Amino acid sequence: MGNTAVWKVLEQMITDFHQKGISIPDQVMNDLKSAKTSLKILNADPKNEENLRRIDEYLTKVESFLVSKGQDSMGTEYIDRWLARLHEAGMEKLDETEEGPRFIMGAPRQKKWIRITPTREPQIASAVEMAAQMKLVYETRKDGSLFVCGDEQGIKDFVKNLASKYKSQAAKYRKKVHNG
Repeated sequence: MGNTAVWKVLEQMITDFHQKGISIPDQVMNDLKSAKTSLKILNADPKNEENLRRIDEYLTKVESFLVSKGQDSMGTEYIDRWLARLHEAGMEKLDETEEGPRFIMGAPRQKKWIRITPTREPQIASAVEMAAQMKLVYETRKDGSLFVCGDEQGIKDFVKNLASKYKSQAAKYRKKVHNG
């Protein structure tokens, strides 16, 4: 399934909603961003079944909201056109990691990069520390995001390490909550 293509269609759909004056809740936007982040993680670890499940979950939540809201606001015919595009995108056999070239100011040529937008301050500090330990080039941006640059394997390792660190922290938190 072409998750990247589906993500792009959902992003276009949201843009169309905004142009028509329809507001999108923050949670839906967060799910779309989380899907994008998970797609990038999939690039580093393509065999991670849990990540694939999470991507499908995020995309399904975003699609469900948009279809429901669009049908209420603009009718069945409008939504049927978007559903056809989503179906077509879902059938594409795209490489899930294919992004195409993008230019980022400050990124050295022939290097790979990733931008991280953490939800909490301790996460950015932890990511900075990890990037420094891995001897990657990094910079904290004005918008609060972290730009990390290095060779392809270095960025993949960085993403894997970051993902596993937060996965283990989330598991500890869930265990703590369940045990009271």
